[in-house]
Amino acid sequence: MTGVKLKKAIKKYGETQVIHGIDLEINPGEFCVFVGPSGCGKSTLLRMIAGLEETTGGQMFIGDRDVTKVDPAERGIAMVFQTYALYPHMSVEENMGFGLKMNGVPKDEIEEKVSKAAQILKLEEYRKRKPKALSGGQRQRVAIGRAIVRGPDVFLFDEPLSNLDAELRVDMRVEIARLHKELGTTMIYVTHDQVEAMTLADKIVILRDGRVEQAGKPLDLYEDPDNKFVAGFIGSPSMNFLYGDAPAIEKLILPKIADKYPDKHDLIVGVRPEHIEIDRAGRGLRVELTEHLGGVTYIYAVSPEGKKLVMQEKGTSSIVDGDEIGLSVPTENIYLFDSKTEKRVR
Repeated sequence: MTGVKLKKAIKKYGETQVIHGIDLEINPGEFCVFVGPSGCGKSTLLRMIAGLEETTGGQMFIGDRDVTKVDPAERGIAMVFQTYALYPHMSVEENMGFGLKMNGVPKDEIEEKVSKAAQILKLEEYRKRKPKALSGGQRQRVAIGRAIVRGPDVFLFDEPLSNLDAELRVDMRVEIARLHKELGTTMIYVTHDQVEAMTLADKIVILRDGRVEQAGKPLDLYEDPDNKFVAGFIGSPSMNFLYGDAPAIEKLILPKIADKYPDKHDLIVGVRPEHIEIDRAGRGLRVELTEHLGGVTYIYAVSPEGKKLVMQEKGTSSIVDGDEIGLSVPTENIYLFDSKTEKRVR
């Protein structure tokens, strides 16, 4: 297995710098997900690793090789794109084996590799079909199969599920996770969907404006974010943020924190929806909307000062729109951030 390492990686377009000196190490066999809002640089960084974007500064290593100036075809990578990019006149097996054929690989070797990839991806019965006779999920599996037959050291995925409907996205997430376990190959995956990131990744790299905000295991980022951006990006629904000094925040019936911060330093208080305990006999918040999803209920409420909060209850809830409620939060589930730097106050 082969890992990937970035040292002070920089990308500029003319005078505009979009990747700012990123240091990152992806261990051999790791499933690493780049996630962040649109324009954060995640796809650009992936394309730099692939060699499809020139690295302006710094170095790229795949295994022990410095591939910073190496041609994409020589890097030992295979890339799966958002669009399937299948040849419409070719069958599934012809699409999967075309790259090998162009490289002069013997027919029997192509057949062996295509057959194995089709078996892994459960495409055996579709091998003779043309792309137009396949569903979106099946087409994406063919695109993945085309990458598998190359036997790469590293797989790169650039938002491969964004063209699929919700149900197929879930199915393909499971397929890709299973594929990683079966192959054990290093995979780097780009998405804007934090749910995909949380469910697929061994390591998540959260990017903003071409910089790494935080990298680590999914639950480590969820439970121990370094700053407000990471705290708000990981978790669905997003973390609630309340602004003001400690005494003012207490008015929202949160646990007392003034004793810990007697200087009334300006703070941002973060509370996840699932950590809020609702007091049905309490006061101070008016319910604006309830969303009943069966296994969970989301409750949207507002304070007299206009502070909005989202709360989560398991299963169905008896709370209805217009109810007045109170709340409390266990002290250990409160996150504090500096209002100026937005860094975590620990």
